[in-house]
Amino acid sequence: MNYAICNELFGPMDFQRSMELLVKHGYQGVEIAPFTVFGDFSPLAVSSGLRVVKKALSDTGIRFAGLHWLFVKPEGLHVTSPDPDLRRRSWDHLRLLLDISGELGGGMLIFGSPKQRSSRGTSTAEALNHYREGLAETADYAWERKSRVLVESLASRDTDIVNTLEEAARIVRSVDKPGLGSMFDFHNTVDETEAWDVLLDRHWDMIHHIHVNEMDGSHPGRGPSDFRPAFSLLHSRGFEGWVSLEIFSVPEDPEIVLRETMDFFRKHGELTPQGRGRDKSRKRRNT
Repeated sequence: MNYAICNELFGPMDFQRSMELLVKHGYQGVEIAPFTVFGDFSPLAVSSGLRVVKKALSDTGIRFAGLHWLFVKPEGLHVTSPDPDLRRRSWDHLRLLLDISGELGGGMLIFGSPKQRSSRGTSTAEALNHYREGLAETADYAWERKSRVLVESLASRDTDIVNTLEEAARIVRSVDKPGLGSMFDFHNTVDETEAWDVLLDRHWDMIHHIHVNEMDGSHPGRGPSDFRPAFSLLHSRGFEGWVSLEIFSVPEDPEIVLRETMDFFRKHGELTPQGRGRDKSRKRRNT
């Protein structure tokens, strides 16, 4: 498996320095929250951010895994708004992020953004229709940029649009384009009724990325969760995408989190001997 970190873990730390810490602790990739690097998304801010990221990746050998927290900035975006002009501006922002992803070699765009996709001023059904239409119109653009937009299921306490993997699967399968898929986030399974390994197995064909975290949003190993069945399933299926740590706070000492999470990954990486029991025809690649 390929191990990555979501970069908001580092807070205001210099991007170059944060990539050096990833190398030090054995990670291969970084998943970037765009607002942490590209500022107000003006052409100047985007070009400057790309220079910073490209240099850091080139200097350290860390690979670009993708983007998440897509709509935090600029403020006011809403992809399911009843206002067609606002919807257009919001989906245009996603295209800009896909351009950025393409410049970095292509990657996964994790579409969470609960506030920017929830129904507001319209019914849930109408908002869901706007969401699906926007994804369908964007999927080919994503694929052209060697990227894929991933529908992230989120807890119903956070949004009324796509709360389970089955709901994500309906959208992905109805659009049926390679530029659209889904992913699995352990923290986001509050509304699921089945075990993690069962969910991964059932929706395997559309799972292209993994977020690892405890149910309370902390890094794995700090809580009571048993990740072994899920990781055994990932090994047996030959998952080759990114397994990325996402936590919901900025730790006082990021290196403690990096070290303890890598210990967790190494422990769970030994659950199945390398190569044994893998279905080579079903490997999941980055794009």
